Amino acid sequence: MYGVTEPKRDARERLIEGTRELLWERGYVGTSPTAILQRSGVGQGSMYHHFSGKPDLALAAERRTAELMQRQIREAFAAGGSAFDRISDYLLRERDVLRGCPVGRLTGDPDVIASDALREPVRETFAVFHECLARAVAEGAAADEFEAGLDPEQTASTLAAVIQGGYALARAEGSAEPFDRAVRGVLALLQVSSPTRR
Repeated sequence: MYGVTEPKRDARERLIEGTRELLWERGYVGTSPTAILQRSGVGQGSMYHHFSGKPDLALAAERRTAELMQRQIREAFAAGGSAFDRISDYLLRERDVLRGCPVGRLTGDPDVIASDALREPVRETFAVFHECLARAVAEGAAADEFEAGLDPEQTASTLAAVIQGGYALARAEGSAEPFDRAVRGVLALLQVSSPTRR
């Protein structure tokens, strides 16, 4: 029940998961090695046994978060239903708005933006989101859900910007309401572009 292998087995996992939580809460700059050790409940020796230092551990944590988020995005957009339903379901899904996006929040960290390696999981995740949105918009236009002239790439960028901007507005206000208004507003604009609504 209390085998000696358990702490060794999950020390690396605890470091990654603890760092993931701290990056979401505090960002890269605000996440110190001391805080990581306290959150993970492991000793300093474990950290440097598994990782060369904070940047290496942070990158592993970022990659984990990015992989999970990319999988969730792909699964959401692979679900059945109309293009509008898939976009709407994703934008309206339950989320911890006041905590912000676990990947998007890292764009506010100067150390992340200055590092090609630390920035890459963020870039990849936004690229997956953009690709899924653009494909859904293109499919919707082809199915006469949206105006045929609606540019999938531009519309995908707009939708992604509304989500990330909505997080910022909500955090500034201390309320999820600005996020909800932004999402419902952009979905209403998307619906207006439907030829069947004219």
